[in-house]
Amino acid sequence: MSLLIYKIVAGTLIFFTSLAAVIYPLKVRAHPTHHRLLELGDAFASGIFLGVALFHMLPAAITGFHATLGDVQYPLAELLAASGFLLLLFFERLSGNASSHPATFSYVITIIIIIHSLIEGTALGVNTTIATASILFLAIIAHKSSESFALAVLLNRSQLALRHIVVLIAIFSLMTPIGIVIGTSMTLFLYDTTGQLLTAGFNAFAAGTFLYMSTLHHINHHQRSHKGEGMMEFVALVCGLGLMAGIAAWT
Repeated sequence: MSLLIYKIVAGTLIFFTSLAAVIYPLKVRAHPTHHRLLELGDAFASGIFLGVALFHMLPAAITGFHATLGDVQYPLAELLAASGFLLLLFFERLSGNASSHPATFSYVITIIIIIHSLIEGTALGVNTTIATASILFLAIIAHKSSESFALAVLLNRSQLALRHIVVLIAIFSLMTPIGIVIGTSMTLFLYDTTGQLLTAGFNAFAAGTFLYMSTLHHINHHQRSHKGEGMMEFVALVCGLGLMAGIAAWT
C-alpha cells in the first residue's frame, strides 16, 4: 500500500469514528427527557478534557517550546495555559453566570477542538513513512472517539439548536481528514520553527481552556443538579481521566 492510499484510508476511518461516537448523545438530544446516563457521560467527558489537557496538550506544548527555543527556562507553556484558563473564567464573570450564556462556552471550546483536530491531521499528513504515520494514526483514533463523545455531550448541554450541533460535529469530524490533506500538500510546514512555535502555543492555550471546562465549569454545572449522586459522577470523571492516562501510556 502506498503512503498516499494509507493516509486516505486513515482519514476516512478517523472521520467515521468521530461520527459513530456522537450517535447516542444526539439521539438523546432528539428526545429530550432526563437521562441519568448522559449526566454520567457529562462527567466522563470532563475527565476526558482534563486528561487531554494534562497528558497530551500541555506536555506537547512544553516539548515543542523546548525543541524550538532551546534551554529557555521560563514556563511559557504554563503561562499560556493559565491564560486560556483565565479567559474562560473571565467570560463567566463577564456574563455573571456561566449558565446564562452556555452557547459562548460551547462555541469557544468547539473552535479550539476543531483547530486542534486540524493540527493533528496536519501532523499525520507531514509524515513521510507508513511506519511513523501509523503510530500517529493509532494515537489520534484512540482518543478521537472519546473526544467526539465529549464534544457532543458538551454541545447537548448548551442551548444550541440540534441542527447547529449537527453542523458543528460534522465540521469537527472533517477537520482531521482536511488536516491530513493539508499536511500531505505542505510536508515541511510543521518542521518549520514558526509552525512548531504556533502549534506549541496553541496546545498550551487550549490545555488551559480544557482545564477550566473540566474543573470549575463542570463543578458549577453539577452543583445545580443531582447532588445526591455526586460520587457516581466523580467516579465517571476519574474513569474519563484514567482512559486518557492509559492512552498516553500506550502511545
